[in-house]
Amino acid sequence: MRRWKGQYPYLSNLIVKMAEKIEHNKLIEALKTVYDPEIPVDIYELGLIYGINEEKDNNIKVTMTLTAPGCPVAEEMPKWVEDAVKQVDGVKNVSVEMVFDPPWDMSLMSDEARLTLNMF
Repeated sequence: MRRWKGQYPYLSNLIVKMAEKIEHNKLIEALKTVYDPEIPVDIYELGLIYGINEEKDNNIKVTMTLTAPGCPVAEEMPKWVEDAVKQVDGVKNVSVEMVFDPPWDMSLMSDEARLTLNMF
C-alpha cells in the first residue's frame, strides 16, 4: 500500500478545506428558524432570502429583503438572521445585506408557503 501522507501537502490542505466547508443546507435550516412575527411562514419559504454566499474564511453573507420596506421588524430582522446563521457549525462571521431591488412579491414564495397561507 502506497502512502501519500507528506508527499503531496497540497492534497492535505485541500482535504482540510473540504472538511471546513459549511454545508449549504445547514445554512438554509438555520434561516428556516426565522419568522416574520406577522406571517406564520419562515423567511426562507416566504422568498425573503435572495442569496447565501460563503466568503473567505467561513464568513457568510446573506442578501435578503422584506415583504415591504415599511415592515415593522425591518430593523430587528437582520439581527435575527445573523444570530440564526451564527449557530451553524463552522460559521465565523455573518453579514446581512438588506435590499429592495428587486422588490419582493408573492411569486417568490414556495409552494409550501402558499399552501400554509391558503394562497393557491
